[in-house]
Amino acid sequence: MRMSHRPPMTRRATNLSLSADVLDAARELGINISRECDAHLRELVRREQERRWREQHAAFIDAYNRTVAEQGLPLDEWRSF
Repeated sequence: MRMSHRPPMTRRATNLSLSADVLDAARELGINISRECDAHLRELVRREQERRWREQHAAFIDAYNRTVAEQGLPLDEWRSF
């Protein structure tokens, strides 16, 4: 089995304000609030970074797509599948 090596994550304490009813329910259910908040925030950050990358590179992507539509894929004539 191949395991990827990840450097240890640095964690930092922070204060959050959460809805009391949701916080109480999560605690009753044994949900690790820190881990779940971290995972959700990590996903939000990833999606926002992706959105911004697409926005910043939209002109290039549009130009590339137009070129492919007009001229086909590069090296397409040598494709064997």
